[in-house]
This record gives sequence, C-alpha cells and structure tokens, in this order.
Amino acid sequence: MDCKSSVHSSGNPLTGGREHRTLMSVQNRDRTDAAAIDRRYCRHSTYGAALGLCQLKDRALTTHTPHDASEARSTTQSAAQGALATKKYFVLDTNVLLHNPQAIFKFEEHEVVIPLTVIEELDTFKKNNDETGRNARQVVRGLDKLRSIGHLFEGVVWNEQGGIIRVARVEPMEDERSLELNKNDNLILSVAAKLNRQGLRTIFITKDINARVKCDALGIDTEDFEADRVDADWLHSGYCSMQVSTEIIDSLYQERQLPRTMLDITPGRTPDGQLMKSEDLVPNQFVILIDQADSGHTGLARVLGNTGHLIPVTGPRKPVYGIMARNVQQTMALDLLLDDDVKLVTLIGPAGTGKTLMAIATGMQKVFKEERLDKLLVARPIMPLGRDIGYLPGDKDEKLSMWMQPIFDNVGYLLSTRSAGQGDADSKSTEQRLDQLMATGKLVMEPLTYIRGRSIPHQFMIIDEAQNLSPHEIKTIVSRVGDGTKIVLCGDIGQIDNPYLDAASNGLAHAIERLKGQTIAGHVTLSKTERSELASLAAEVL
Repeated sequence: MDCKSSVHSSGNPLTGGREHRTLMSVQNRDRTDAAAIDRRYCRHSTYGAALGLCQLKDRALTTHTPHDASEARSTTQSAAQGALATKKYFVLDTNVLLHNPQAIFKFEEHEVVIPLTVIEELDTFKKNNDETGRNARQVVRGLDKLRSIGHLFEGVVWNEQGGIIRVARVEPMEDERSLELNKNDNLILSVAAKLNRQGLRTIFITKDINARVKCDALGIDTEDFEADRVDADWLHSGYCSMQVSTEIIDSLYQERQLPRTMLDITPGRTPDGQLMKSEDLVPNQFVILIDQADSGHTGLARVLGNTGHLIPVTGPRKPVYGIMARNVQQTMALDLLLDDDVKLVTLIGPAGTGKTLMAIATGMQKVFKEERLDKLLVARPIMPLGRDIGYLPGDKDEKLSMWMQPIFDNVGYLLSTRSAGQGDADSKSTEQRLDQLMATGKLVMEPLTYIRGRSIPHQFMIIDEAQNLSPHEIKTIVSRVGDGTKIVLCGDIGQIDNPYLDAASNGLAHAIERLKGQTIAGHVTLSKTERSELASLAAEVL
C-alpha cells in the first residue's frame, strides 16, 4: 500500500463510537505499513531520494486532516523531483576500480552504477599477486559488506547524503545496434547508454581513452577518474624566481638569513609562469633572487621550515662522492639531499638530468664516508619497457641483476677512479669493489615486491622510476620508513610504462603535490640534461 491509499483511508476523525475506533485502527495500521514501504523505497530504490525524504514522508503520514496530508504529499513529490533533478548516475569502468578500490565511495550524494560485467572482470583480476589483484579483492570485499545493508541490484544507501551504490544487470536495449555486444567493453557501455536514453543524468567514468571516444560517439557524458589526480601541467616545481633590489641579495649572504617579509615588494614567478608572493612560499622551496639593476647579480635561497626566514644556498664546497652540481637545479637537489632534517626528497625530470646519480652519490656519501646511516637501499619497480622477455634464470639476486643494471651503472661510475678522484682507489676493479659492498650488506638492492610489512630504520633509501607506482604503492613504501631513514623518490612523469597510470595519476606526482608544504619534505624539478652533449641534443630535438 502506498502513501496515497493510506491517507485517503483515514476517514473522518470526528465520527464517534465503534465505527470511529475501527477506522482509526485501520488508519494507523495502513499508515505504519506505508511508512515501512516508503523507508524500503528510500533505502533500496535506484530512484529513491536521500534519508531526509524518508523523514519527510513519515511526517506526511502522521497528519490528521486530508487537506494537510495533501499538502505534505505535494511537498514530498516536489522534494523528490528536486532530488532527481540534481542527482547524477556514475557508471564505473573496471579500470577505475583497479586503479582506486575506494572509487565507489567518492561520489557522495549521487548514484554509482557498477555493471555486472565489471564484477566478472574483477573476478579474473582478483587472483593476481600485483596491485591490480589487491585492488580487485578490496572492491569485492567492499561490495560484499554492502550486501548486509540491502540488495545490490536494487541499490544500497551507504551515507547520510543519500549516496547509492548499485550493481546493474547488463540488459542491452533492442535498438542498441551501434555496439558489438560480444565485447565486455561494449556491454559495460550499454549500461550507461540505457540510463542515458531514459533521460537520467548519466556520466561514464573510465580511464580508457578509447572508451571515452566511444561515449562521445554515443552521446554519453564521460570523464576520467579525477579524485586522486593532480594537474601535471601545474605541478609544484620546488622553486621560483623573484626580482629584488641589490640590498636584499647582499643582506641574504651577509646576515646568512633573510626575513620572508622583505620579498613582499615585487611578486615572483614559478617556472611555468605562475605569480608567487612571499606568503605563497612553502617550507623547503627555493627562491632564485635576481637583481633588478643587474640581471647577472643573483642569489639562491631556501625557505627554512616554518621559521619565516630564507637561508642562502651555496651548494657543497667539496665533491659529493666525486660529483659536483653542474646547474642551479642540481645545486638545489644536492642541498635537499644533504640536509639530514629533510626526510623525504622527490626529484623529477627527463632522462639525463642527474636524478638517480645525485641520489646514489649522496647515499654513498652518507653511508660509506660519513657513516651516519647503516645501509644504502636502492629499489625500483619491476616494469619492463616494451614486450617482456619472460622468465629469467637463476636465484633472486641473479634475476634482480637484470632489472638493477641501471643502478649498477651509476654505482660503478661513482666507484671508478675517473669519478672518485680522491686517492682512495685500490688495486681492485670497479666490479670487485661493488661486489664487496654488496657482500658486506652496506649496499642493498631489492625489488619493491617484498617491501610490504617491513620496517626500515637508519638507512638511505632510494626508489628509482617511482613514476610507475600508484599512489597506494607510494604510500605503502613511504610508510615503511623507520627512525632516522631518509627516502628519495626519483622519476620522470613523462615516461610511464604502467598501463594504468599517466602523468596526472601516478604516485610520484601524487606525493609531490600532497607533501608540498611539509617541513620534512622537499622537491625539485630538473630540466637540463647533463649526461652528455649527445643526450642533451636527443632530449631537445628527438
């Protein structure tokens, strides 16, 4: 029985005797049944409004006159129409859930529709031992918990805003001839197409560019999943430039510090052209000071924590395990790498800018020469470029040596007499010295596969090629850092081999943007290639 029938059966409240008591009893019973039905409607229906509508309907049912009941019923219908007018239906693709298992809970008051074909595809991924397998299992467990609240095919309200999560059966419309329904991607699209043809505000969420192109051809609104995306074009660079007077630059180096308020005269600019005022500066951000009267007179400063002061940056006076900075960006990077108070450093830039070499050189300086830390741990994700060559022979170390060859190249260069040049080279070859360091446990190279559950104290930790890691994987790695450990994340967001990530959704860019402003974190974007003249030419021309 619906609201309308229960209200109209209320009878005349002024009638006396047994007839009045009978009518009132029937009225109360019908009112209770209708309220229960409407609560289920609000809770499970795909077109039900938020929880507040349920309370509104209950108030309408407790009215004592037909006139009041009619007004309440009209108010309820208007509220329901308003809720439907603003409500959106988000159909999620499988790749969105594999990228972020919490995606189903990111749409607040709207309705999330998961096609049944997506559930079947998750079932094929849940057996994997990588990040996609873990995410698939987490999504399935989350949906299983929602089953205890209501029926997934009818829709389950999961928050106070009236957000609904629903699993939709794949029932293509008869006139849907533009899609070949023997493909899973098209079956998923058919769910969005059906909702769209019903006049509902439907948006298809997918990370598949080709699927978004198909949606455009079908007239369906489509978007990428942007809950954890950053704007790669406006990513924090770690430094800016400001034009100041000669006195400010001189005061910086004479007083060895500079109040940030002295930079309020003229705003600065970041490398991408954004205006930067002194109050916009964040801890560990670098400022290139340019003399207004003489552009050749410059200074370099870094914001010191939350002190409100800038300190001069001159760079190391001695080589860091045989290397020296070749440009101002490398000077910034070495300043952060050598600062023991900065526990996390992120470095991004194209190939040949010196990201990995500077990180390894600083780690070898801290561990082998200064002996401030116990180990140098270098790890990188197992992500092939192009087609995988298949299984590799040997034990763990022999298998890993193929993936770690870029690290061996950098360590070998730093151990060579040509780079070290400090008179400590002995008769052993570079390979023998490298083997000796690994045998003593001072230099450790590991895959990221086995890092979950570990605690890593008093080590210099380098994660190379971090752009191939998801935000969840970056969180897992950084949360392994123990007391006294410094971690460096290196990578190039323009070279991503992971098919589920891009420049805006990878874990490295995510960490840079989220950790901006933290006193124990710093970042520098490198742009100038210093590997060789040929490498610099290739980066610029090819």
